Amino acid sequence: MADDGTLIPIGALARLTGLPVRTLRFYSDSGLLDPAGRSDAGYRLYDEGAAARAQLLRALRELGVDLSAIRRLLDRELSVADIARDHARAVDAQIRVLRLQRAVLQATAARDTTTPQEMKLMHDLARLSAAERRTIVTDFVEEAFVGVDADPGVAKMMRGALPELPDEPTTEQLQAWIELAELVAADDFRRRVRAMAQRSAEDRAGAPAAQPGSAAHASAAQAVAERAGAALAAGIDPASASARPVVDDLAAVFAQLHGSLDGPEFRATLVGMIETFADRRVERYWQLLAIINGWPQRASSAPAWEWLLAGLRAAA
Repeated sequence: MADDGTLIPIGALARLTGLPVRTLRFYSDSGLLDPAGRSDAGYRLYDEGAAARAQLLRALRELGVDLSAIRRLLDRELSVADIARDHARAVDAQIRVLRLQRAVLQATAARDTTTPQEMKLMHDLARLSAAERRTIVTDFVEEAFVGVDADPGVAKMMRGALPELPDEPTTEQLQAWIELAELVAADDFRRRVRAMAQRSAEDRAGAPAAQPGSAAHASAAQAVAERAGAALAAGIDPASASARPVVDDLAAVFAQLHGSLDGPEFRATLVGMIETFADRRVERYWQLLAIINGWPQRASSAPAWEWLLAGLRAAA
């Protein structure tokens, strides 16, 4: 309706609102913007309230509110607050889906060789429920320890460390979960963790203090991280004469831990132990769990162990 009270045609309403004629016609056909009358030629005519209603429809549609909800609002079955509350929940769900999609796409972009099948797998992994995620890791851990008399503390630690992805995870957490799921599904990694459990069981009776979960073992591992790590940072070649004192001292630490004398036979055993336990993938497993669960990250000790292993082999 113009200022003088006359009704206006749909073209004039379009100019007032900035909405296309086809959009206004669609709203009218849907019963959301009823015309106030018709011209002699049968064209729709609108009153002054039509412009305000059209602008409200535009605002709600731009927010993503569906037409059925808008109709219930206009029929006074829902309030604006009801619609805002319900739509906010829907937007939250859409955000979670978009985050999943972004994580999958970013993980795919980081891998030049990802196939369409692998991308689908990554997408499926990202959509798993919390229970399904825990089952994947639980099955992996149970396979590693079944029938093995490993240290109960180590087994308990691994069984209790399960991925707990938040309801609204970060992209980094989603990518970490995808990587963890792929890691525990890898046959060679599963065999390595199984071998670690078996080696732990074999060593358990002979030197309980040497078990990976013990305080004594933690102290020895810290010595490797500090001393071998410092030698590595200083650029000392593990096969050089300068490395020999560090290698000898650390070998002595482990000999004492295992209740043995340092010598060729013990060092061969120590090399085998490090080859079994010092695996970067195992360290990555714990790093990924830390990212997913929001635990503090610890510095990598794998390079220090690799330096010590190289030093032991060179000194043999």
